[in-house]
Amino acid sequence: MARDGYRGTAARFYDVHARTFDRGDAAFYCERATDADGPVLELACGTGRVYLDLLRAGIDVDGLDRSADALAVLREKADADGRSPTVWQSDMTDFVVDREYALVYCPFNAVQHALTVEDQLALFQCVADALATDGRFVFDVFVPSFEIICEGYGDWETETVQFDGESHEFRTRTRIVDEVEQRFQVTNELRDGDGALVFEESFPLALLPKPHVELLAHLSPFEDWRVDGGFDGKPIADGDEIQVWTLEKGKQ
Repeated sequence: MARDGYRGTAARFYDVHARTFDRGDAAFYCERATDADGPVLELACGTGRVYLDLLRAGIDVDGLDRSADALAVLREKADADGRSPTVWQSDMTDFVVDREYALVYCPFNAVQHALTVEDQLALFQCVADALATDGRFVFDVFVPSFEIICEGYGDWETETVQFDGESHEFRTRTRIVDEVEQRFQVTNELRDGDGALVFEESFPLALLPKPHVELLAHLSPFEDWRVDGGFDGKPIADGDEIQVWTLEKGKQ
């Protein structure tokens, strides 16, 4: 996983744009963290969309992310809020920690940045090593939809957004880039009111259908797992758009 995450202006824009998301995941992870009997670690914490809610709730939460610029935004926001975050730059497929966590979580499809089976297994191993006995790893990824892939991938989606006090045009495109390896690429572009390019970012991700994740769980150090079809705790079923996985380390 060589990419360094959002950089510069893209990190600041992502922070602003992420506030428009209404996934229900921040409240879900905050509830899981509140129920955890010990400290919590967020993977791919970014600019703090979820992390800062937990910090404000008084939860003992740490975070890591590959993007130094995103973490800088997170620290600025925490400082303005009078809080001191414990976050650091690291790759979620290759990290070590100096304490044990009761819960490790990874929101909003971020696990899909681990492109290869080797990276995915390494991620699961790093998490298991970071967890205390009976600790849990909770994350969400989307359910690959053939309808969306066939009808929507490859086309640009454009919207007018406010950034730095001015109107900008933001457009994004998702397309399959490797059918054999089941990888897709997301490209984001932001242009100012004059049409000048502010930034362009592209990053690959892995499609992770349920059987693939289940096989990873079988090969991982985790002893038990379940998957729900959203943040409401209902078992996954055909037509659900989100997979919410809970892996339990057990006593080993």
